[in-house]
Amino acid sequence: MRTIDTVDAYIAAQKPDAQPRLRELRTIIRAAVPRATKGISYRMSTYRLGGRRVHFAAAKRYCSLYGAAIDLVADELGDLKTLKGTVQFPLDRPIPEDLVRR
Repeated sequence: MRTIDTVDAYIAAQKPDAQPRLRELRTIIRAAVPRATKGISYRMSTYRLGGRRVHFAAAKRYCSLYGAAIDLVADELGDLKTLKGTVQFPLDRPIPEDLVRR
């Protein structure tokens, strides 16, 4: 099994239909926290800043954002599936940029 040690390598290793959504998440996160350091943690793309971190990863039909402050945007989630601290974005829809930024 190949070791993935960068966010770019993580995205490139995912299935083709997940890559555009993962790139969207990467772009949004980098714009929101440009000073964050990037890397791989828990086998997911990770951005860290000031002791806080956010991860994103691909799954079969969605990509997820982990470490999200869901309670702050609960009224904006609509039909997006959530778990504790996680939001799932379907692969067939663009990532809601404003929601991820908050």
